[in-house]
Amino acid sequence: MMLALALLAQAAPDVQNPAPPLPSDWSNLAAMPFVVQPQITAPLDKFVADEIAAGRCAVTRPVDGHYVVRVDVATLVDADGTVRRAVPRAMGCPTVEQYSAGLVTSFARANLQVRAGKLWYRTTTVYDWRG
Repeated sequence: MMLALALLAQAAPDVQNPAPPLPSDWSNLAAMPFVVQPQITAPLDKFVADEIAAGRCAVTRPVDGHYVVRVDVATLVDADGTVRRAVPRAMGCPTVEQYSAGLVTSFARANLQVRAGKLWYRTTTVYDWRG
């Protein structure tokens, strides 16, 4: 019972400092303030390549076989650098969208410049490979 109450209190919204709503125009969001810019490696590209090869994504094969898939992610970050939400922009492949949001959250862990307040940021994850 105590554990359930503790979890409920942890998940409760911060009424003193509510999160700003996700803007509809992401172009005005500041870039994610990474200390060290993350790099997409071949194993990360492979997951996206496998999703496309399996037909789970609405991505057409390029004539030259060189894929470049971009996924925009808006991320709500607390003043202490904690990621509160990561929202991928729909691009026709839900698994890759969620994968990208997870990567951004992971890349942000202990890798953000601390800023004041809860703010939304944007980042674009780019997967690049030859298929």
